[in-house]
Amino acid sequence: MRRALSEISALLVGDPQADRLVPPTGFTARLTLLTSAIMAFLAVFALALSLAAGRLAERWGEELSRSATLRISAPAEQMAEQTAAALRVLETTAGVASARALSEDEQRALLEPWFGPDIPVETLPIPQLIEVIEGDPGYDADGLRLRLQAEVPGAVLDDHTRWRRPLIEAASRLLALGWLSIGLIFTAMAAMITLAANAALAANAQVIAVLRLVGARDSYIAAAFERRFTLRALSGAAVGMVAGLVAVWFLPEAQEAGGFLTGLGFAGAGWLWPLIIPPLAAGVGFAATRNAARKTLRGLS
Repeated sequence: MRRALSEISALLVGDPQADRLVPPTGFTARLTLLTSAIMAFLAVFALALSLAAGRLAERWGEELSRSATLRISAPAEQMAEQTAAALRVLETTAGVASARALSEDEQRALLEPWFGPDIPVETLPIPQLIEVIEGDPGYDADGLRLRLQAEVPGAVLDDHTRWRRPLIEAASRLLALGWLSIGLIFTAMAAMITLAANAALAANAQVIAVLRLVGARDSYIAAAFERRFTLRALSGAAVGMVAGLVAVWFLPEAQEAGGFLTGLGFAGAGWLWPLIIPPLAAGVGFAATRNAARKTLRGLS
């Protein structure tokens, strides 16, 4: 713990003499800053996708798990009788909070996206739909199906299981893909910072050799590079994070008509999650630079 605190203090305070080892500008500085900013920008979007997928899976699960649809297919002269019988069964079923038959206008609205707004519902052999809302605790779906089979032969209960499972699986996979993308983004950042650190170390090989002659330790030399590249990664990632948040802010808000293509931004406390990106980038920069410095300094021995 003390060692970690001392390293953090050294990174924040620094050593003016050691800092002269690392050029403040140049190709490696621009590469580190630009890479960190771009990767942080992409990480914000990957994080937004992950959180949006998690919200989507939760919303789909809640909406579909608490409702079911009862479909009644019967001759026109028997439809009203079977509908009333089905409603009586549902009213006496434990765990069913409410049940109601959809009106012709509601059924027309459900079919409108496929058949247009002028579909004559009343003249077509369309099954009667009954919306079933589950209570707490829920009902026994298998037992309800047996009762309906005996009392309402034309009724079919759809508890949305076949719809809910693939939707939730798809959203869960999107969530996993988002976190995988974040991992790959930081891996690419580590690779680019390692490349930049190696280039900076190689460019200062003569200076490092002179410092060794006057008694400088490799840990002292490495610390200078670690500090510079860690702060560059931190500042670049902070800029990229802010740019990413601004871009996400202008994404369309969640809308029913837009489906998954809207509401991809952050919600509520989710806006705080991107704040972890700059510290993570700094940690990646520190680890990558330390590893590169140790290997390069051993090679220069």
